[in-house]
Amino acid sequence: MAVASDSVPHNPARVRARAIVGTTLVLVLVAAGYLIYHSFRSVTSPPPPPGCKAGTGVQAVDLDSEQAEVAATIAGVAARHRLPRQAVTIALAAALQESKLHNLDYGDRDSVGIFQQRPSEGWGSATQLQDPVYATTKFYTALAKVHGYTAMPVYQAAQGVQHSADGSAYQQWTDIARQLTGYFTGKSPHNVSCWYTPAGKANLAGVEQQIGETFGPGGRKAVVVRITTDRSGQKKSSTTAVLHVRPAAGWTVAAWLVAHAQAYHLSQVRYAGFSWKAASGSMGWQRQSNPTSPSGKTGIVAG
Repeated sequence: MAVASDSVPHNPARVRARAIVGTTLVLVLVAAGYLIYHSFRSVTSPPPPPGCKAGTGVQAVDLDSEQAEVAATIAGVAARHRLPRQAVTIALAAALQESKLHNLDYGDRDSVGIFQQRPSEGWGSATQLQDPVYATTKFYTALAKVHGYTAMPVYQAAQGVQHSADGSAYQQWTDIARQLTGYFTGKSPHNVSCWYTPAGKANLAGVEQQIGETFGPGGRKAVVVRITTDRSGQKKSSTTAVLHVRPAAGWTVAAWLVAHAQAYHLSQVRYAGFSWKAASGSMGWQRQSNPTSPSGKTGIVAG
């Protein structure tokens, strides 16, 4: 006896239709995935936030833009007054302890600025002490009165200037202060780099003014002998400044320019066969394959 089947007989036409629909759906999904993948690949990665570093590899010291500016100013004022590197190390150790290299408008009692100097103690007005060049100059003036400061431990020399409640606190910053001194004074050249996305025309007039305030007026024996401009023949080419410097302080000036690049909209600095660019500053200074300079070995090109 035949057994009745309760299964539904296949409809060949319906099976073919389902197969076609299924194949089409797979193709649509594959195509959509391809477009999404390549749309993500085509999106440009956002640039890194502005920042700075001194040194490379495990010896690199990460800094924000203001910290780099302050460190460069401390080194620049020392170069102006022909002070030894030990003076820079002492000043950096003091500023690291007092403000972490930030120009503060507040502090304990009436203390302000990078060294937390007090107007009530005769350092100057609050406005003056918030000028890093002024504050650093006052620090070095007081340091020069500390007999034998170049031979004593860094923290003792710093305490001789600051008269802090806990002078030993400066000791913890000695090693990093020495590192930064090497980078910002050119003992370890082309090792200060910053990065940001350039926008707008370089403020070369501002650079020239602040260079004069930090490194002193130009002249044959000055740190920056003179500043000239260089404009190529092309109509839309940008103007660059050429800083003719005393070779011994060349990398100190170059580090200052890089540290202040964002403030003055500088996009490049070239010196002694190396170049730095703001957009790729996180990669550090790069050796130029065909270095050219309108002023030889004593010229720093910035623009």
